[in-house]
Amino acid sequence: MASAPRKGNNKLVAFTLVGVIGGMLGLSFAAVPLYRIFCQITGYGGTPRIDAGASPGVVDRTITIRFNADVHSGMPWKFAPVQKEVTLRLGEEAVAFYAARNPTDRAITGVSTYNVTPDKAGRYFHKTACFCFDEQTLTPGQDMSFPLSFWVDPAILNDPDTRNLRTITLSYTFFRSLDDASMANAGPHVGRKQATP
Repeated sequence: MASAPRKGNNKLVAFTLVGVIGGMLGLSFAAVPLYRIFCQITGYGGTPRIDAGASPGVVDRTITIRFNADVHSGMPWKFAPVQKEVTLRLGEEAVAFYAARNPTDRAITGVSTYNVTPDKAGRYFHKTACFCFDEQTLTPGQDMSFPLSFWVDPAILNDPDTRNLRTITLSYTFFRSLDDASMANAGPHVGRKQATP
């Protein structure tokens, strides 16, 4: 008679443990996307905000955006910004281009991550279109141009930590896969373009 309640307790403990393990597994898969969304919304860790919204208006103060490009050690592509820098007014939307070439004799797919430095400028740097986190495949010998559009929020002038900032650097790195990017500690400086409603 005493064994019946014990079996019931064992089943309850087993179901509880399975539920906890399942929940932890689900959270581990959701952690990276949720952190990216948090970074995109807040600009935390230098993550540019990605949105389709328009600038709040243009002000008569310029800022220079410098462009940098890298490839991970496992990626054989040639990758570089088309322009070294662009100077624009705060709130003004600009377009810039990066170029990639696959010098190999086989098709190669890559994915890019990006970040903004200094980190404190990330919350004011808005990208309205970019090629980040979308797989790009280049056939043997193929060249491709990647456009991005962006603007810098005039609110940067209201922040004591950024009001004297005159230069922001936007860096892209191409990897063979998102797994390579994660292992290279691409970290919180990543995000995905949000679909417009």
